[in-house]
Amino acid sequence: MTDYETEYNNRARVPEHPEIFARWEREGAAYRSAARGAELGLRYGPSARQTLDIFRADEGAPLALFIHGGWWRSLDPSMFSQSAGGPNAHGVTVAVAGYDLCPQVSIAQIVEQMRAACLYLWRKYRKRIFVYGHSAGGHLTACLVATDWKTLDPQAPTDLVPAGYAISGVFDLAPLSQISVNADLKLDAQSAHDLSPLYWQVPAGRVLDAVVGGLESSEFLRQSRTVADAWKQGMALTRYEEIAGTNHFTVVDPLSRADSKMTKRVVELAKQVGAMG
Repeated sequence: MTDYETEYNNRARVPEHPEIFARWEREGAAYRSAARGAELGLRYGPSARQTLDIFRADEGAPLALFIHGGWWRSLDPSMFSQSAGGPNAHGVTVAVAGYDLCPQVSIAQIVEQMRAACLYLWRKYRKRIFVYGHSAGGHLTACLVATDWKTLDPQAPTDLVPAGYAISGVFDLAPLSQISVNADLKLDAQSAHDLSPLYWQVPAGRVLDAVVGGLESSEFLRQSRTVADAWKQGMALTRYEEIAGTNHFTVVDPLSRADSKMTKRVVELAKQVGAMG
């Protein structure tokens, strides 16, 4: 029987995570300080955490949205400003999103907040959006790719988010309803199923890369492999990849580097979306 508590406890698996978090804070602050023309703290919704920091490339650049992780209940978007660095260096504009946290809100409400952020960006730029995210942000990335946007705004393209890059995401939430983190997530069997993009109907042709650190737990490897396989059956275009030598936290670091393989793939997808108009 799988020990879900151990499999999903990334902080216990990576005891040096406080040092990683502190480094992220330093790198994020440095990137914001150096960024020219950034628009910081734009409000897309009424609460204090519903903000976007936009790191702009040239006019006409492809548009991307980055969503941070933290089990939907921790961390801050300011720790991930540097995740715009690699794509910015290749001419991609990046918005880094914040959102309210569990248990003050539900995961379902966070999904709706990320949809609101995308619609804010659509109204601001009139461009389709490539989304990439880490951990809980990987889950939210998949949710956005699978959304039928016409049901939310008749003026938006049905495929407002045609492609996503989900890093170390969780796409079947059922195991989380059985572990201690659920004290904040408050999932039951029904809501865990309903919020699992693994089971959503994904329009044919949508694109999802599901990538995961090679040093992560067997459950995190399974989560990404399973969503790639399942969505491919529904005619989505999917890829599964393990990033060698990285754990649940260091897996996201290559986004800050212009020359990393991860950045090059993110930029490739963002430019494909940008070319759609």
